[in-house]
Amino acid sequence: MKKIYIILTFTGTALSRIIKLSTRDEFAHVSIALDPELKEMYSFGRLNPYNPFFGGFVHEGIDHGTFKRFSKTTIGNVYSLDVTDYQYKKLKKQIKFVSKFKSNYRFNILGLIFAKFRKKLNREDCYYCAEFVKKVMDDASIETNLPECIKPEDFKYLENTTLLYSGMLRDYNIGEVNE
Repeated sequence: MKKIYIILTFTGTALSRIIKLSTRDEFAHVSIALDPELKEMYSFGRLNPYNPFFGGFVHEGIDHGTFKRFSKTTIGNVYSLDVTDYQYKKLKKQIKFVSKFKSNYRFNILGLIFAKFRKKLNREDCYYCAEFVKKVMDDASIETNLPECIKPEDFKYLENTTLLYSGMLRDYNIGEVNE
């Protein structure tokens, strides 16, 4: 068995504040990580932490990019989920594929707007954060029971997860987390 990690955050950016206001949810962003230190953390979001207008596939980190720039306002929940070795390998392969061809992928801002109304807008090679995390989990045959039209907050209710940490993401330290 292996573990994957689901990270829910609210960064305080203009877009995250809009999402939070419109959904009335605690979190506005979700990422998936393959390691407990969250060094291999992936999602769809800002390509440049200083430019909110261009988004796509991102390799995120607590101490770089958007999370570093907005470190004072970022809060988060970190969940772990047990997966089989096969599912882990499939998930890692899927993420590696998207990373290799990241220039072919775009941020699905229209899908994000439609999600507010619980409407699914399918656009090829175009994702917002929750769509991406759900897709790679589905492609890895990880049973999620998540709604087709997904928002970050839905991951709070993912079955068989363990809440490892809740607080400022910059203060997350796997050494202090008991699994």
